[in-house]
Amino acid sequence: MKYSQITGVVIAFLVIGVCFVPWSYVAEHNISITGMSAKGTDFGKPGLMNIVFSLVMVLLFCIQKIWAKRTNLFIGAINFAWSVRNYLLVTTCYFGECPEKKVGLFALLVFAFCAMLMTFFPKIKIGED
Repeated sequence: MKYSQITGVVIAFLVIGVCFVPWSYVAEHNISITGMSAKGTDFGKPGLMNIVFSLVMVLLFCIQKIWAKRTNLFIGAINFAWSVRNYLLVTTCYFGECPEKKVGLFALLVFAFCAMLMTFFPKIKIGED
């Protein structure tokens, strides 16, 4: 794919943006959970690692070395796994109170998967030595 690196950078920034929109809503306590704010819960900042991994992915997308592309595969897989972890964490029912899932949580999964997918198509010129 010709534009996989640029697409990967854009999608990584979308992952960062999705961490600031609502992921779920707990109606019983009037709590809106985002990736950077989960006040009233013990979640902390579940999207912080997604932001860190996405920034590392952006950096590795820009470096035109084979080791960077191989490392980006690993970081992309961890970023997607962390997104799945966040989905399971934020949507779990506690004591009969089930949060309402918002679009941001599903967008996080889709964008993290697409960013990981873009790591499979590196554009790198390998010269013959």
